[in-house]
Amino acid sequence: MPVIAISNQKGGVGKTTTAINLAAYLAKRGNKVLLVDIDPQGNTTSGLGFEKSGFEKTIYNGLFDPETIQDIIQETPHSDKLALIPANQDLAGAELDLVNELKREFKLKDLLGRLDYDYVIIDTPPSLSLLTINALTAADYLLIPVQAEYYALEGLGQLLDTTERVKQALNPNLSLLGVLLTMANNRTTLSGEVHKEVRKHFKDKVFDVVIPRNVRLAEAPSHGRPISHHDKWSKGARSYKQLAKEVERRLSKKK
Repeated sequence: MPVIAISNQKGGVGKTTTAINLAAYLAKRGNKVLLVDIDPQGNTTSGLGFEKSGFEKTIYNGLFDPETIQDIIQETPHSDKLALIPANQDLAGAELDLVNELKREFKLKDLLGRLDYDYVIIDTPPSLSLLTINALTAADYLLIPVQAEYYALEGLGQLLDTTERVKQALNPNLSLLGVLLTMANNRTTLSGEVHKEVRKHFKDKVFDVVIPRNVRLAEAPSHGRPISHHDKWSKGARSYKQLAKEVERRLSKKK
C-alpha cells in the first residue's frame, strides 16, 4: 500500500489540487484509493464537495482514537474507488493536543496501518508542523509540488532538511517520489527557466509532466469536483491523467 505525502510548506503551489486530482485519476485507473486530509483548512474535503462542518468525526478523532476509523472514512460521490478521511477546523487544536501524547509522531501511521488500499494520498498543511511530521512519518514517498515562479526553490531546503531528519529518526523508508512543476504558463519564458532550474537541482526526480495554469482546473474545487468530473477534456485534466500514469510507472520500478 504505497502512502504518498504531498507536501510543500509554501502555500498556493497546487498541493491540494494535486492531492485531489492525482487521487481521482489513480481511482479512475481502477485503483482503490484513500485520500487523507490532514490540513486544518480542510480544502481537500470541501474540494470533493463535502460540507466541512457536517461531520461528527474527522481525522482529528482518528488520530486520538484509531478504533473509530471506519466511522470516519467517507465514500465520495465521484467514484466508488475513491474514499476520503475528512478534516475541518477541529484539527487546528491537534497540534497542542498531540504534544503530550506518547509516540505523537506516529499517530497517523498507526491509523493508516489498520487500512488496506492500493494507494493512500495525504494532503498536508502548508507548514512544517507536527501534523506534517505525522504525514512524513506515515508515508513511503514524498511528492513536492513546485510553482513555476521566480522563488520556486525558496524554502525547499527546509522541507528537504526536515524530510531527512524524519528519515533518520522516525521513518527510514521515506523517499522522494518526485518534484512536480505546477501552474506553468507555456507562453512565458519564466516557466521554462524555472523548469530548467528545478531539473538542475533534482535531476531525474522531476516529473516529465508539467501542470499548466488552467482556468477549469482552478474552478473545479468550487464545484466540489475533481477535474476528471468537471472538465475531462481540459489541459489540466490531461496533465493530471498523465501524472497518475507517471506515478504508477515510477512506483512499479521500485517494487
